[in-house]
Amino acid sequence: MVDGSMDSQVLAAEKNANAVAKKRWNAIHRDYERARIQYDDWLETFEDAIDDCRTPIIDLGCGSGNDTLYLIERGKRVIACDFAQNAVRNILRNFPEVEKAVCLDMTEGLPFENDLTDLIICDLSLHYFTERRTLLILDEIKRVLRSNGLLLFRVNSVRDVNHGAGKGRAVEHHLYETDDGGYKRFFDAHDIEKFWGDWDQVYLQEETMHRYELDKILWKGAVRVREEPGRQG
Repeated sequence: MVDGSMDSQVLAAEKNANAVAKKRWNAIHRDYERARIQYDDWLETFEDAIDDCRTPIIDLGCGSGNDTLYLIERGKRVIACDFAQNAVRNILRNFPEVEKAVCLDMTEGLPFENDLTDLIICDLSLHYFTERRTLLILDEIKRVLRSNGLLLFRVNSVRDVNHGAGKGRAVEHHLYETDDGGYKRFFDAHDIEKFWGDWDQVYLQEETMHRYELDKILWKGAVRVREEPGRQG
């Protein structure tokens, strides 16, 4: 009975954090013109993998379209996805070149077929969830990636004090409730192993990003789906 009650409380808190996040991101992406969109150079580390990709690349959590712009400028097919309806609306207006723009909630699964793509990008979009939800989202990403497919990601570091590391009410280990009731997770090396230990590591580095007014410390990674017997790529 106690466990059931706790589960209900956790689910209610997650639902509230989700609603807060949707409101926040829709406000942030109320209006965004293509001329204002800028990207940093993080994807250049993976230039060869991007260049070799012949399937549509999924930009999961595309936001204003920083990475979508990078990919389009390099002639890639892009499926841009975001939680905020306003972000998706702006993508469709600013990037008529995209193959598709999809409004989705990662916590409810990904609306894509199995083995759809060789490459998924999650740029600062995987650090807003409980441990259970994060692992479920990563399982969905695995499902959509082909055998030996590549996930490129950036997530908050526990050293990212300029952007909230260690601040707010602790919900789980390294997961905090922000002032507005949303969730924000920060990662150390042990967390990276916890969430991506069953992937094949291609690249992993803690780095500083200079795109914002205050420097942001984050983990940049590239991991491959581990080949499984009988799975077709």
